[in-house]
Amino acid sequence: MTISPNRKIYFASDQHFGAPTPEASFPREQKFVAWLDEVKKDAECIFLLGDLFDFWFEYKTVVPKGFVRVLGKLAEIRDSGIPIYFFVGNHDLWMHDYFEKELNIPVYHDNQEYTFNGKTFLIGHGDGKGPGDKGYKRMKKVFVHPLSKWIFRWLHPDLGVKLAQYLSVKNKLISGEADVKFLGEENEWLVQYSKRKLESKHYDYLIFGHRHLPMIIPVGENSQYANLGDWIGYFTYGVFDGTTFELKEYKQT
Repeated sequence: MTISPNRKIYFASDQHFGAPTPEASFPREQKFVAWLDEVKKDAECIFLLGDLFDFWFEYKTVVPKGFVRVLGKLAEIRDSGIPIYFFVGNHDLWMHDYFEKELNIPVYHDNQEYTFNGKTFLIGHGDGKGPGDKGYKRMKKVFVHPLSKWIFRWLHPDLGVKLAQYLSVKNKLISGEADVKFLGEENEWLVQYSKRKLESKHYDYLIFGHRHLPMIIPVGENSQYANLGDWIGYFTYGVFDGTTFELKEYKQT
């Protein structure tokens, strides 16, 4: 894809709307909507790299209530012709086709490759990648198994959603929320994962979420790993202007 003159590609992840309570997350939703309003002015496309919601489950005829402003803004931007791409995270991994049917936003459950202005990108949420994190990897296999989703679907939404929200906030194994501290390159699983991917194929940028810590780290010759941070404490996002990628903090005016 060739980026149009004066247009940019934007990336954001880990908003966790709904946590720890809908009331507490509401100001963050307002801030994110304001950011979307700003970037739509020059966005070539927008990538959302997962955990937009702290919990999401699609029943056949029901989705969790709330988030109307966020969903409405995404619909407005998409209807204006700006592409939006959504990658499920570990909190919204039960997303199915609601975004695709209602908002015309494609949903991806694993990494995808893109080329923009001759620069190659590997993009994904990042959960369960790289060495370690074995407890979460085992739990994820249980969560994504069709039987698990079938059993959960039989819970009344009032019970199922309330239970899932409680576990999402309380259980760090599910949430993936370790202390947000830089662990050193040798202990950052996504850094190690990026280096391993580069052994078989070159990417200029490997961009992920999940880690909640904004960082850009060289991982090879002319290759950079980037983590987008979050919209809980950092309010950071990525932007590619057609030549370079950088992280920025959104400061609402």
